[in-house]
Amino acid sequence: MDIQGKIWGQTTPLFCKNNVEIHRIEGVSGGFCSFHCHKYKFNRFFVESGRLQITIQKDYGYGVLDDITVLNPGQQTTVSPGQYHKFEVLEDCVAYEIYWVELDPNDIERLTIGGMNEDKN
Repeated sequence: MDIQGKIWGQTTPLFCKNNVEIHRIEGVSGGFCSFHCHKYKFNRFFVESGRLQITIQKDYGYGVLDDITVLNPGQQTTVSPGQYHKFEVLEDCVAYEIYWVELDPNDIERLTIGGMNEDKN
């Protein structure tokens, strides 16, 4: 396992393939991560034990506000790409960060149109 120490605890990448990542985090009460965003990744937090506070900056049309969610064991919340967010450990916790990228079915730029050749021989 590739354990990465952080000032707020530690994180361990469990699965990192294609468009999905799963990280196990062990947070120490009072610790917090930086305010940051991911350009393309969704970020779901799932709490196994302890308590974790997720703060997401959201623009409701009249200014940016902090949307705060406190997660207890068995609860989860998702942060969309481009949203600045951070977490704060309210009580020593074990949680999982699940990242994924949604593929866009319209992600195609055609130079020509497909068809059939007249000569099928």
